[in-house]
Formats: sequence, C-alpha cells, structure tokens
Amino acid sequence: MSKDRLEKQESTLIEKVLFKIAKQWIAGDTMEDALKSARQANGNGMSAILNKLGEHMASKQKVNQTVSDYLTLVSSLRRSKIIGGLSIKPTQVGLAISAKECLGNLDTIIEKALQFQSFVWIDMESSEFTDDTFNIYKNLFEKYERVGIVIQANLKRTGKDLDTLLKQGAKIRLVKGAYHENSKNAYRTRHEVDENYRKLMNILFDQGNEFAIATHDSKLIDLAMELSKKHERKFEFQMLKGIRDELKPVLVKSGFTVSEYIPYGTNWLPYSIRRLRERKRNILLLGSSFIHSHRV
Repeated sequence: MSKDRLEKQESTLIEKVLFKIAKQWIAGDTMEDALKSARQANGNGMSAILNKLGEHMASKQKVNQTVSDYLTLVSSLRRSKIIGGLSIKPTQVGLAISAKECLGNLDTIIEKALQFQSFVWIDMESSEFTDDTFNIYKNLFEKYERVGIVIQANLKRTGKDLDTLLKQGAKIRLVKGAYHENSKNAYRTRHEVDENYRKLMNILFDQGNEFAIATHDSKLIDLAMELSKKHERKFEFQMLKGIRDELKPVLVKSGFTVSEYIPYGTNWLPYSIRRLRERKRNILLLGSSFIHSHRV
C-alpha cells in the first residue's frame, strides 16, 4: 500500500472518530436538524442560538448562499414559533473578502431578524479579525439594538476591549476562546485564561447589564450565580448543545435564563477540532453528558 493511500485511510478514520464525538454537539447537516434541536431546547425551558457552520469564505458565491441560508433560517424560526436567535461568524458572510462586504451582509440578516424580534450574536474568530469585527459591530449596534458581540478571555487585549464596549452599552457574550493564538496575543495556560475570565465576569456584573456567561466550567458558573445575588443584572448562561445537559435543567429550575448554542451543517470538522482543542476538559464534559443522556 502506498504512503499516500495509507495517510488518506488514516485521515478518513480519524474523521469518522471525530464525527462520532462531534455529533453530540452538532444538530446535524440540515436546517431542519437545527430546528428540531431548537424545539427540544425550547421544550426544556431554554432558548436556542443557531449557527450554520462555515468560515473563511473567500468566494462571493458561497458567501451569498450563506446569507440566503440565514435569511431562510430567520423565517423558519418565526414560522416554527421557536424562541431563539442566530450566531454568525463574520468570515462566513464576507469578512474574508472585505469588511464592507461583511457589514452589508450582516446588516441584511439583522434587519430581517429584528422584524421577528430575533437576537443576533456576532461571533468572534481569530485575532487577525478582531479589530474589523469590533468596528463592524459598532456600526451595527448604532443602528440595531438586538445585536451582541463576543469577547474572548484568552486574549490579552480583551480587558481594554470590554471597557470600550461597556461605554457603548454593548450586549456581550463572554467566552474562554477556542482559537489557537501566539503567546504575544493570548494567555496560553488554563489557569491564566480562567483568571482572566473571572476578572472579566466581575466587571460585567459590576458595570454591564445585558450579557451572556458562556462556559461549561462549574467553578465559573458558581461564581456567576454568586455575583448575580449581589448585582441585579439581565444576563443568561449559554452552553453548547450536548454539553452539561445534566446542569442545564438545574439552572432553568433555579430561575436562570439558559440558551443552547446549536450549530449545524456539513462544515463540522474545523469547528469540532477547536472545541476539542479549546480545553481538554471539554472532552471530559462531553463524555459525562453522553453518559447522562444514555442512562436508562
């Protein structure tokens, strides 16, 4: 057997194994798969945040198709009476082409989403796109109220970015960060990232008002619950589909707002690799959720 053929077989095998893991947090290939998961989330007392997988699209044809898919998704959410919104990566709607292209496409999607009172989150990607993403968000937030931005605790710049966003009155989702960054731009150890997450979360509860704590980390979730007793703020917990499924109903029953992030589509591999690489603990949490979901 040739070396190339062997490597291809190994790659295919790895992809199959990854898919078995990834399907826990991905709704499926189609929009209907995502809508089905969204209905289940609503049935469990959670709102849904839908994301069509895809990124770094340099083809205008692919970008236009993605925009069209999101517009269809907005209509489907309304028609299905699903409580939820969208989360969109800038590079899947034109940022890999130009900031102007991305801004125009996001404007089109958000305008339609707001006709149905659907909230739209703008995802944050790797640091090379951070400045453009913040500038795009600033332009959109000046025009639309129901649009939010993501900040990443692993980036060293995020403290200053948060200060700027709070002065603008921005709606903010705090995540740990899943993209591989160099040590100049980002904290590299779990301890450093967690410490910065705590610091940023304290600032949000102290100065923010409408924000999301997006984590599966029990210690950080406990801290958020403690801070919520001291500060009356409009906030929610956000978690991936298929992770911490045993905790979500507990939070809902305790009176907290919980949203489930539901990705779908065929471009699942880059997303899934980041989820696994983000923190090794995600694998343990996923395994725990899998066991809980398969208990008789």
